Amino acid sequence: MPSTDVTHAAELATAADAMIGLAAKITDDQLDRPTPCDDIDLGQLLAHVVGLSVAFAAAARKDLGPNTSTAPDLSAMVLPPNWRAELRRTLGDLVVAWQDPEAWRGMTRAGGVDAPAELLGTVAVSEVVLHGWDVARSIGVEPDLPDDVLQTVFDFHHPARPQSEREGMFGPVVEVPDDAPLAERLAGLTGRDPFWPHGSLEE
Repeated sequence: MPSTDVTHAAELATAADAMIGLAAKITDDQLDRPTPCDDIDLGQLLAHVVGLSVAFAAAARKDLGPNTSTAPDLSAMVLPPNWRAELRRTLGDLVVAWQDPEAWRGMTRAGGVDAPAELLGTVAVSEVVLHGWDVARSIGVEPDLPDDVLQTVFDFHHPARPQSEREGMFGPVVEVPDDAPLAERLAGLTGRDPFWPHGSLEE
């Protein structure tokens, strides 16, 4: 496996562990909280993380079918009753799938898009990192990921593509000073308000 893929596989594991740690802090009465993702509450966002974990694990294994052939609809996501166990299971499977050297070779598919496996593996890292930031903000805690993981995702999205090519994935870039913390710059680059929410969320 090329060294970059070893690194990305390790970064995916770090991001997944962070997401599982965040999930452990969530109580069921917080699942209807808003998130930085417009019109998506925390329960729907967590359901999306479960779904993307299944899809990108299938992409890693080149198991092309229903799980890899359709784009996600976050507003239609339903969180299963045993969501904590399901989140741990699907994120764990995602990490294991991308630890296979063959996962990073050739072409594969996710969200109905055919692309080089190396590209989609990096997308998987990005998805877990960015949605970890969303979850952390939703429950009012600071995201906690090492800068090397954040840097990988920042470099993947920088420079930002024209907004016409980002529609449906990210909102417009939010300008953030170059000397701001990396997490804030990454949030702005991917169309998130780095200071969301403005004021305290009600418990």
